[in-house]
Amino acid sequence: MARQVEIWNDRAEIASRALLLCQLAYDEAIAKGQRFTIVAAGGSTPRVLYELFANKEWDWSKVHVFWGDERYVPVTDPQSNEGMTRAAWLDRVAIPAANIHPVPTDAEDPAIAAAKYEQHIQEFFGVSAGEIPQFDLMLLGMGDDGHTASLFPHTKALKVIDRLVTVGEKDGQPRITMTVPLINQSKVIIFMIEGAAKAKALTAVLAPKGDINQYPSRLIAGNTIWLCDRTAMKSK
Repeated sequence: MARQVEIWNDRAEIASRALLLCQLAYDEAIAKGQRFTIVAAGGSTPRVLYELFANKEWDWSKVHVFWGDERYVPVTDPQSNEGMTRAAWLDRVAIPAANIHPVPTDAEDPAIAAAKYEQHIQEFFGVSAGEIPQFDLMLLGMGDDGHTASLFPHTKALKVIDRLVTVGEKDGQPRITMTVPLINQSKVIIFMIEGAAKAKALTAVLAPKGDINQYPSRLIAGNTIWLCDRTAMKSK
């Protein structure tokens, strides 16, 4: 699949460029008379983008928001991706509550929560078990260790290919994450990467060859657009 790498000066430029790409994806979906499905990511860089979304005059009745991963905490927890997204964007626009599709984090067993989210996605898209639906737009970040969503180095979630959603793990704490096949199926995947701390991992991820278990972002091989700032593109 196609991979496009763009270098920008800072977070603001990355967010501005991402906004344009999101607008194009929205316009395409709406022009076809369809709903627009977008998968949100956590992190400080996406937050700037979400604040820009809050000023858009989209037809919010046709926008459906999902999350690529979530920490196993209540939405009121400061670490919640959903909570951050709501504060920066969703609580500031007239989007119907039914169009917001949060990851459930209230089950005693994270595996049950992952299965519930998978079932919800299947029902939303009208697909059967074994089929992989397609989101219009997937937003992703990347950690200093090369992880994306909650696909962390050398964890079991990296090898899950028969599910849409699974349990991720970091430092013994469970997370819920979309799987590699589901992420890769998206029409457009936008990575937003900034900061010198990510330079080493970014170099390894974008290299022609490398270790997917050490740098899980290498597993994302769909139609990707990497929006990176100059410090992140400087290898150590």
